[in-house]
Amino acid sequence: MSQKLNIGIILGSTREGRVSPFVGEWYKTIANKRQDANYEIVDIKEYKLPFLGESTDNTNIVRWNQKLASLDGFVFVVAEYNHSITGVLKNALDLAKEAWNNKAAGIVSYGSAGGARAAEHLRGILGELQIADVRTHILLTLFNDFENFSIFRPLPVHEKNINLQLDQLVKWSTAMKSVRLS
Repeated sequence: MSQKLNIGIILGSTREGRVSPFVGEWYKTIANKRQDANYEIVDIKEYKLPFLGESTDNTNIVRWNQKLASLDGFVFVVAEYNHSITGVLKNALDLAKEAWNNKAAGIVSYGSAGGARAAEHLRGILGELQIADVRTHILLTLFNDFENFSIFRPLPVHEKNINLQLDQLVKWSTAMKSVRLS
């Protein structure tokens, strides 16, 4: 198992004016310095997923599942909406099952309270999907990491925590890959 892991940085918001692409690219830039895995942005918006049960056309759902199956681990970039995750992220999670199983994930959340409540909801969902979430959690607050609550300006302290999270994620993803291969 000397082949590099493939880690998807999943953007969990699709709304117009979202900041998740900026957060995801910032995270990916830091992750790419490590050279311990292949990191890629996976934007839910690009998959144009139908809401669960509302379409008989499964083309985009199949593409979504194929992408997830090609990944060994995930970093979820989560915006907090009404104390929870976005509806599109919940839908994207529900549109796959086996593709999530026996993989690991880290969480990067943002909101007025750092997106902590959304992350807590996400952790319960991840457990049901057999995704092992790592302990280190990156919390970005609208007050400290965003100028005028909308322009992403992360504090430098987060880079240390991202590297700690990635240390955990790479170890767990490696271990979970051996579970999937056995």
